[in-house]
Amino acid sequence: MKPLVETDWLDKNLNNVKIFDATWHLPNQKKIASEEFKKKHIKGSMFFDIDEHSDKDSNLPHMMPKGYQWKKVISNFGVSNDDHVIVYDNSDVYSSCRLWFSFLYFGHNPNLVSVLNGGMKKWLAEERSLVTETKAPRESDYNVKELKNLIVNKELIDRNIERKTFDLVDARSSERFLGKVQEPRKGLNSGSIPNSINLHYKKCLKEDNTFKDINDLKKIFSSMNLGNNLVFTCGSGVTATIIGLVYSIIYGKRPVIYDGSWSEYGLKK
Repeated sequence: MKPLVETDWLDKNLNNVKIFDATWHLPNQKKIASEEFKKKHIKGSMFFDIDEHSDKDSNLPHMMPKGYQWKKVISNFGVSNDDHVIVYDNSDVYSSCRLWFSFLYFGHNPNLVSVLNGGMKKWLAEERSLVTETKAPRESDYNVKELKNLIVNKELIDRNIERKTFDLVDARSSERFLGKVQEPRKGLNSGSIPNSINLHYKKCLKEDNTFKDINDLKKIFSSMNLGNNLVFTCGSGVTATIIGLVYSIIYGKRPVIYDGSWSEYGLKK
């Protein structure tokens, strides 16, 4: 797997890849990612709205779309199955990892989908070129192979609390995990899923927004005494994929995500 590419590499290969800006902001930040994209983005990139291209039949935020929906969206973007897809963001929560995971879930070759290490923050710090114009893509015929085993539902989460067949790793901050602060999304209790384990995604990142070296990431995981079967969760299925990407860096495997996460499990009744 090639979960990460560096800014130097992308700068030299802008014409050889399909690039997505998957910036997404938490609801309480009141920022509009699509408007930011219009003002500046990496040459050749297309804006992917995580909320817009989600399962519209779900009352939960940005749940994974149906296979036929994904096929239509990605075909409209002009992406083929043999394209190397690069995803970046300008978000505080590394939202590009969510789109990275979505491509894996729908069967894209894991060697052909990568996150830009450091994202827009690093690209800007290095004063690399940006553009405002976009080019309409030529429609493709994208083939979907849905890997349903990469997502678990609430029923499996409830069952696991008693049976403990996998370790559930929560990527939120310790304050949110322990219920010490109010959730950023309305209508949710504070706290966490019983028997889950906390690993704040920021512990895996350096100050420049790049991922820590693989040896440091291995130490983080090994210090938690995790088992072989892992499932990742968070607030709404976004930051869980950051820890999922770390898992892929370390083990070279596709991660498994609880898509509903706390937005489903923590609903006030």
